[in-house]
Amino acid sequence: MDQGRREKFHRSGQCVVDQYAQYVIVDDIKINSKLTEGEDLADLGGLILAWMAWQDQTKNMQLESRDGFSPEQRFFVGYAQWACENNRPEDQRVSAITNPHSPGKYRVNGLMVNMEEFQKAFRCKVGQPMVRGNRCRVW
Repeated sequence: MDQGRREKFHRSGQCVVDQYAQYVIVDDIKINSKLTEGEDLADLGGLILAWMAWQDQTKNMQLESRDGFSPEQRFFVGYAQWACENNRPEDQRVSAITNPHSPGKYRVNGLMVNMEEFQKAFRCKVGQPMVRGNRCRVW
């Protein structure tokens, strides 16, 4: 990897580290974003690639809205469903120190705030919680 790409990737990684370091897991315990950095970057890159693949796969298809959700909205809802969880505060405290994965809530919301595609799909406006002014991108 040449120096320019390496620096760009480092900046992208630092953007994600800075973002996740602000998320409170429980009480006043925040995500140890240096511990979760690799997985957080992988999640963001994976969702971007999944979006691109889904767009390519469905480009000539007539997709319909269902249950009040557009096809684009259903893509994001479908992604988010894997991360449903309900953990006790004491488990969250231990996980904050030892787990290299961010809590499910942030493995979803932490990605969506970085995706303009999500914001368009749900018509999010600047100033709303799911819009991040400084979006992090892996590529």
